[in-house]
Amino acid sequence: MTEPVSSEVFDQMSEPARKFFGHPAIGTVFRLVLAGVLLYAGGVKMTEPHGARDAINAYRLFPPSWAPLMGYALPALEIGLGLLLLVGLFVRISGLVTAVLMTFFVFGIASVWARGYSIDCGCFGGGGDISPHGRAVRYSQEIARDLMFTGMGVWLAIWPRTLLALEK
Repeated sequence: MTEPVSSEVFDQMSEPARKFFGHPAIGTVFRLVLAGVLLYAGGVKMTEPHGARDAINAYRLFPPSWAPLMGYALPALEIGLGLLLLVGLFVRISGLVTAVLMTFFVFGIASVWARGYSIDCGCFGGGGDISPHGRAVRYSQEIARDLMFTGMGVWLAIWPRTLLALEK
């Protein structure tokens, strides 16, 4: 059994809180949700790598020459993480990498929002410049969604023991 990262904090929790936070069923749900999201997002991007390239360029964060490589690397990373989470291998590391990836997505979306760009995030295919109509609502929802996924990844990094996993 894997111990929580911060056993002092865990030890100070009440017994019901320890049972809740350490319960493998919660992590299992988070693991499978993240696996589904990553596999879908990576699969869609892999089938349209030019779309991923265009989405990366729309953020205007990297030199355009990086976009073709990133257009293939990002979906491959998402699919790899999704597969690891799906089967329950290297859950702590996969959860942590997923949380870091989602944090980058949050910063990317916040960055284009702050700079006044109107783009489709390209999270699930598509991407590129779009109409500014509804930008604040769209970006807020995308950031909230990715923060939720970040939280799930952090949970798995702290409590990696889940049900239906190859890793015990």
